Amino acid sequence: MSLLLLVAATTGLVALAPLLAATLGPRAGWPLAAGLGAGTAGAVVLWSSGELTQSVPWIPSLGVSFSLRMDGLGLLFSVLVLGIGALVMLYSASYITQARPLAFYTLMVLFAAAMLVLVLADDLVLLFVAWELTTLCSYLLILRSGPNAVAPATRTLLVTAMGGLCLLGAVALMIARTGTTSLSEALTDDAWTTDPAFATTAAVLVAVAALTKSAQFPFHAWLPDAMVAPAPVSAYLHAAAMVKAGIYLLLRFADAASASPAWPVLLVGLGVVTSVMAAVFALQRTDIKELLAYSTVSQLGLLVAIIGVGGSHAMLAACVHVVAHALFKSAGFMYVGLIERRSGTRDIRELHGLARAMPWTSLMLALAALSMAGVPPLLGFVSKELIFDAGLDAQGWVAVAGIALAAVFTAAYSARLVVHTFAGSPMALNGPRGTVSMVSAVSVSALGGALLGFGAPLLDWIVRPAAAAAGGVPLAEVPDVYLWHGLNTALLVSAVVLGLALALVLARRRVDVVLDRPLFPGTGVAAVNRVQEVVIAGGRRVGDLTRTDQPAAHLAVPIVLVALAGVAAVVSTGGWRSGAPAAEPVDAGLLLLVTVGVVAVVSSTSRMGAVISAGIVGFSVALWFFVLGAADVALTQLLVEFLTVVIIVMVLRRLPRTFRPRAPRRRAVTGVVAVAGGVAATVATLALTGRSTLSPAGEYYVREAENETGGSNVVNTILVDFRALDTFGELVVLAVAGLAMAVLLRSRRPLEGPPVTIDHTALDDSPDNLVFLRTLARVLVPIMAGFSLYALLRGHNAPGGGFISALVGAAAVGAAYLSASSDRWTTRRLPYLAIAGSGVLLAAAIGFVGLVDGSFLQPIKLDLLGWEVSTALVFDLGVYLAVFGVILAAISLLGSPVVEDDEAPLEEATR
Repeated sequence: MSLLLLVAATTGLVALAPLLAATLGPRAGWPLAAGLGAGTAGAVVLWSSGELTQSVPWIPSLGVSFSLRMDGLGLLFSVLVLGIGALVMLYSASYITQARPLAFYTLMVLFAAAMLVLVLADDLVLLFVAWELTTLCSYLLILRSGPNAVAPATRTLLVTAMGGLCLLGAVALMIARTGTTSLSEALTDDAWTTDPAFATTAAVLVAVAALTKSAQFPFHAWLPDAMVAPAPVSAYLHAAAMVKAGIYLLLRFADAASASPAWPVLLVGLGVVTSVMAAVFALQRTDIKELLAYSTVSQLGLLVAIIGVGGSHAMLAACVHVVAHALFKSAGFMYVGLIERRSGTRDIRELHGLARAMPWTSLMLALAALSMAGVPPLLGFVSKELIFDAGLDAQGWVAVAGIALAAVFTAAYSARLVVHTFAGSPMALNGPRGTVSMVSAVSVSALGGALLGFGAPLLDWIVRPAAAAAGGVPLAEVPDVYLWHGLNTALLVSAVVLGLALALVLARRRVDVVLDRPLFPGTGVAAVNRVQEVVIAGGRRVGDLTRTDQPAAHLAVPIVLVALAGVAAVVSTGGWRSGAPAAEPVDAGLLLLVTVGVVAVVSSTSRMGAVISAGIVGFSVALWFFVLGAADVALTQLLVEFLTVVIIVMVLRRLPRTFRPRAPRRRAVTGVVAVAGGVAATVATLALTGRSTLSPAGEYYVREAENETGGSNVVNTILVDFRALDTFGELVVLAVAGLAMAVLLRSRRPLEGPPVTIDHTALDDSPDNLVFLRTLARVLVPIMAGFSLYALLRGHNAPGGGFISALVGAAAVGAAYLSASSDRWTTRRLPYLAIAGSGVLLAAAIGFVGLVDGSFLQPIKLDLLGWEVSTALVFDLGVYLAVFGVILAAISLLGSPVVEDDEAPLEEATR
C-alpha cells in the first residue's frame, strides 16, 4: 500500500457511500465503518513499511504537486481521523433513522477523506484546498440538520471561512518568500529565522486560521452554536475532524513559527483565556450536548496554550491529550445521542437514575467523564500531568496557573454529568432495541481512554514520533509516556485541582446560584450576527453608489475611463506617428456608413428606429473587420449583431414604442461625454497604430500553434489549446448568466406592451406577410444548421470553432422564430439550461482526460481510424453547447408569450 492508495481508497468510499446508503439504508454505516477501519490499519502498515512520501504532478505550470508525506504527526492524526471515523460510522448505523441517508453518509466520508488529505498534505496549495473542503463539509452537515440549522450553519461558515482567508494569505506569503509550494521545504526555510517580519506575519496568519477552526476566543461562539447537528456529526467534528484541523495546523507550524515572539504570546494568552472562560460556561449549561460543546472549546484552549509554550515536552503533552480528548469526547457525544434516543431529553434537570436504568452505558459515560476530569489512572490524567509538567519545565507560570484553573472547572463540569444524572430513582426509558452499535461505539471509545491510562507506554510508538515532528527535534529527545510521574510538582498541582473541583461539586447548589446569570453583557452568537449585519449594511452602502436602473449612469463610467485612457495614451506616446498605414477608399466608405448609423441612432425618436440604426453600425463594423482580414472576428461580429437584433426585438414589444422626452441639459451632458469618449478613443487609436510589434506571446502562438496543436487557426488554438482554462472559466460564467436569466424571467412575469393594432392595411395579416420569410427559412435554416456543424469541425484550421458555430446554430433558431406565424412557436423549446450545463460538464470532463498527460485541459491527440483527432475538438463541442444553450434560453424566454397559470415552469428547461 502507498499513501496515494490510502487516500484513493478513502476517496473511493465517498463514491461508494451513496450506493451503499441507497441499498442498505442506515446499515450502510457498517461497511463504511469497516472501510475506514481498514484505512486505519493501512496507515499503520504504511508507517511500519517506511513508505512515507509520495508525489504526483497536479498543476505543473505552477510547480504544485499532489504531495503526501506521513511523518509522526501525520500518522497520529491519520489514525484519529480514520479510527474515530470508523467508530462514528458504526454508531450511525443505529442512530440514523432515514430510509435512504445518502447525503449524510456521503458528506461524513467526504469529511474523513478531506481531513486525511489535510494531515498528509506536503504541499501548501493542497493543504489549503483540503482545509477549505473540511469547512464546506462541516457547513453542509450542520445545514442539513433541519430548518433551525440555517443560521448556525451560516455563522459557522462565516467564521471558519474567514480563517481560511487568513490561511490563504499565509500560504501565498510563504510561497512568495520561500519560492516553493512544498510544505516541508517551506517550514525549514531560513526565512523563519532571518526575516522577523515574514515570520511574524506568517505566524499570526496561521494562528488566526487555526484559532477560528478550533473555536478559540474571540471566535469560539460557532462551535456551541453548531450543536444543532446530529450526534454523529458532533462526535466526529469535536473528536477527530474540523476543530482538530486547527490543532493539527498549530502543531505542524509550531517549530517554524516559534521563531516569532508573537507566536507564544498569542497562543498562550488566547488559549488560557478560552480554556477558563469556556469551562465556566460549561458549568452553566443544563443541556448535556451544550455542556460538552463548551467543554470542547475549553479543552482546545488547553491544547492551544501548551502548544504555545513550546518544546519537546509540551509537544508530547499536546499529542497525548489529542488522543485522550478524541476518546473521551467521542464517547461523550455519542452517549448524548443514545440517551436522547432512549429518554427523549438532554436536560440534566430531567435525567435521573441512569446508573440503574442503563448501567453499562452509564459506566461508559463515567469513564469518559473521569478521563476528561483528569482523574487517575485514566488517559486524561496522563495527558494533564504531562501538560502541567511541560508548563512547569518551561517556567510558564502564567500558563500553568491558567490551565490549572481551567482544570478545576473541567473536573467540576465532568462531575456534573455524573452526579446530576446517575442518582435517584430509575427513569422510564425507551427499549434498547436497535442501539447495539451505538452502545458498542461508546464502549470502545470510553474503554480505550481507560485502558490506555493503565497502558500509557503503549502510546509511545505513535505520540513520540508525532511530538518529535511537531517540535522539530530528534526522537531521542522526546521522553517516554508513563502513568506514574512520581511525587513532583505536577502531581501536587493535580491534587490541588481535584480537591478544589471536589469542593465545587459539594457546593454545587451555591455554585449554580452564582452562575445562574449572564456573565457578560452579550453573547458570542450576537457578536457574530452583529458583525454580519455591519458587513451587509456596509455592502449596501457601497452598492448604493451605483444602484440605479438608468443605463446612462452605468455607461458613463467606462466612457469616461476610455476617454482618460485615450488622453493618457496620447501623452505617453507623444502623438501619433506619421508613418501609420494610409487609409483606403473603402475605409472612407465604411466610416461614412458608421457615421450615418450613429447619427440615426442619436436622432431616432422610436425604439425600433434606434435598433435598425444601431444594426447599420454593427454590420458596417463587421464588414470593416472582413476588409482588414480578421475573418474570425468579423464573422463573430456579424452573428452577434444578428442575434442581438433578434433579442432586442423580443424585448421591444414589452416597452413603449417611443423614447421618453429628455431634458435639453441632460442631452447636452450625455452628448459631451459621448463625443469626448469617441474623440479620445480615436486619437488613442491613431497614437498607438503601428507603434508596437507583436508581443513575445503572440509571436510564440503564431510560430508554434500548428506544431504544438496541429491547428493553423491561431485564434481557435489559443481558445481551446493554449488558454483553455480561461475559456472554461468563461463557459462557467456564461452558464451561470443563463441560469440567472432563466430564474429572473420565471420568477417575475414579463409585462406585455400595449397591443399594436394596424387597421385596414396589408400589414394587418401577419401570416400572409411572412410567406417570403417562411419560404426562405425552410431552405436557410437547414443550411445554417449544417454550416454550424461544419464550422465547428473546421475551426481548428479555418475560421470557425465552438463559439462561432454556436452563434450560427443559434442564428438558425432565431430565423425559425422570426419566420413563425406566432410567438407560440417557442413553447416547443428545447431544454436550454440542460444544454448549457452539459456543455460545461463536457468541457470539464475532457479537461480531466488531460490529466493523463499531466495537466488539466491538456489536449491529447488521438488516432481515430487514420484521422488525427484532438480532445480540443470535444472541448470545443462543450463551448458550442454552452453558448448555444444560453442563446436558446434568451430566445425561448424572451420570445414566448406571457405565461398563464404558471404554465411551463422552469423545471421543464432542465429536463
